[in-house]
Amino acid sequence: MIRLMQAMAGAPHGGAEAFFERLAPALQRTGIDQRILIRANPKRAALLKAAGIDVVELPFGGALDLITRWRFAQEVKGFKPDIVLSWMNRASKFVPKGPHVQVGRLGGYYDLKYYRNCDHLIGNTPHIRDWIVGQGWPTDRAHYVPNFVADSVAKPVSRATLDTPPGAPLIIAMGRLHPNKGFDALLNAIEQVHDCYLWIAGEGPLRAELEAQAAHLGIRPRVRFLGWRDDVAALYASGDIFVCPSRHEPLGNVVIEAWAAAKPVIACAAQGPSQLIGDEATGLLTPVDDVTALAAAIRRLLAEPDTARSLAAAGRKAYEDRFTEAAVVARYLEFFDKVKR
Repeated sequence: MIRLMQAMAGAPHGGAEAFFERLAPALQRTGIDQRILIRANPKRAALLKAAGIDVVELPFGGALDLITRWRFAQEVKGFKPDIVLSWMNRASKFVPKGPHVQVGRLGGYYDLKYYRNCDHLIGNTPHIRDWIVGQGWPTDRAHYVPNFVADSVAKPVSRATLDTPPGAPLIIAMGRLHPNKGFDALLNAIEQVHDCYLWIAGEGPLRAELEAQAAHLGIRPRVRFLGWRDDVAALYASGDIFVCPSRHEPLGNVVIEAWAAAKPVIACAAQGPSQLIGDEATGLLTPVDDVTALAAAIRRLLAEPDTARSLAAAGRKAYEDRFTEAAVVARYLEFFDKVKR
């Protein structure tokens, strides 16, 4: 049996953090012997412990954080993992050397100086894997293993609770309120699509600016800023169309989540969505920052319900074929067996 240690020093919210919180319990359900080190986070620790996982909370601070470095080394010495899987830069730089295989998992185009002690690197898209190789990393030590999302069924959120008319077309969008996510472009597009409503789930530094933009455009009565939500399955179930307007998006977990919920997807052709989505097959792609094209795509799916249903069904099939928990966990276990010493 593989002894796996994982290290996650991420933020309370984020795509990588959310996937980590899905993957660790899923691996635990296979019977793998696992111990996890996380940046102090009571909510995350409780979730992992409820899945039966041994969890150690550490500071994961800056370069002078000797406590984490010492405790990490002690945990490795005591647990004797076959593999240490580290998530992103901060956790990776704290992994001590030892007889274990060190694997870094990248969900973006990060500086590889943080991973120089790793034996293998995982990219969660083919493009990230190829980019890693393009930085001079050996091809046989760069791997593609995708993410999965939960196949969860939920009742729609009551529109009345968010002051949204029951019959109004409803667009759903999710993500951090950051320039990379392109929500300003989405608001400009919604201004061109009359009578539809928009729910944006997420929080971030641009919230006040985006709210002011919606007011300036005269669409504030049709836009709801929901903040971070734990009921994302219910939000997907509530909407008619999911839109991912990102300018920069290495993967696009939200696209896979919308596919799992059998919702038609429109996305700007950033790195991740353009790899995931077959245009006119499993979704609609529009050029990044092309507000007119984005508005036209939304109007089209609202006017062509048969097209919307066809795209939703094809997206659901893509999810079932490639991005279920069973498919991705099997890929991880195969990878672990391949690289362990």
